[in-house]
Amino acid sequence: MASSKTPRRQPDATRAALLKAARLEFEDPGYETTHTNRIAARAGFAPQTFYRHFKDKQAIFLAVYQGWIQEELSLLDEVRDAEAAAEVLIASHRVSRNFRRSLRTLSLTDPAIRSARAESRRLQIDRLTARLPHLSGRSFPSVAADLLTLERLADACAEGELTDLGVPDAAASKVLAEAIHRAFGI
Repeated sequence: MASSKTPRRQPDATRAALLKAARLEFEDPGYETTHTNRIAARAGFAPQTFYRHFKDKQAIFLAVYQGWIQEELSLLDEVRDAEAAAEVLIASHRVSRNFRRSLRTLSLTDPAIRSARAESRRLQIDRLTARLPHLSGRSFPSVAADLLTLERLADACAEGELTDLGVPDAAASKVLAEAIHRAFGI
């Protein structure tokens, strides 16, 4: 006789579902108004399931951030020119604009998130210098400053700040591509 119980999900599948739900929650309505019960419910689980996989909201936020960084880096690994890199960055930042706003805010007040963000930037610099050998002759502070400038410019493009200044989207993308080319020579 078949069991009437719903089959238990595998731990990896449960974790993935929680991460997906958290990413959606952090994007809309945002980090501050999201709580772990909503994440669990959105994933189709009872609240206690959340705590089997994550310590708290900060822990899942950091896990979502790590996943987001890996996705963006994978997409950037596929590009061969500054224009394509600009398109990837703007699209990635646009789809996660509220998440990134939360990330920027939390980085100012939460040491763990600030540390994770610094580590992800070091990873980005390592990948850049491995992929672009001509960067090895530049100082770490110089490459880091360029990375931060490009990150901020990508956010400004994604959030429409340049559009607010009368710069059309296509021109904003071109400005970012030119900045990428100047900074990293691609």
